[in-house]
Amino acid sequence: MLEPLRQGLPPIDPSAVSGSATCTLPARYEAVGGARRFTRKTLNGWGLNERFDDVVLVVSELVTNALRHALPGDAAPDFQEAPVRLHLMRWSSRLVCAVRDPSQESPVASEAADSAESGRGLFLVESFSDSWGWHPSPALGAEHLNTAAAPRGKVVWALFRLADN
Repeated sequence: MLEPLRQGLPPIDPSAVSGSATCTLPARYEAVGGARRFTRKTLNGWGLNERFDDVVLVVSELVTNALRHALPGDAAPDFQEAPVRLHLMRWSSRLVCAVRDPSQESPVASEAADSAESGRGLFLVESFSDSWGWHPSPALGAEHLNTAAAPRGKVVWALFRLADN
């Protein structure tokens, strides 16, 4: 699972991976709270409590964007396949948060009016992470022959540098 999510990221030594965790999220806005709880529990287990505030803000924005912009408008609440997945991966000196969604549309940072209540999500992701980006999800493997050539949405990721221990 780590290989597809590293595409587009700065070079990271795969032998230095010290942890990874994945959470599937339903197509409901309540999923943002679940993503925060999952992130807190995971960072707690990895001894990264000091990074919680920045990481959870970015996770919240990435998940909210996936739910708001990447799901079809008619997505049923009981979507058959979990449409959004949150991946947290820890290396010795870096943490990556990646959100996979079914849309193939690139994320677009827009300028929000001063009075707007939304529209600053990617600005916050850029401000609170060390770098971020996105790439198309890899095509499914041979086990799904009917759709093997079809892209499966995208992955939007944010990288955090960790203090050397």
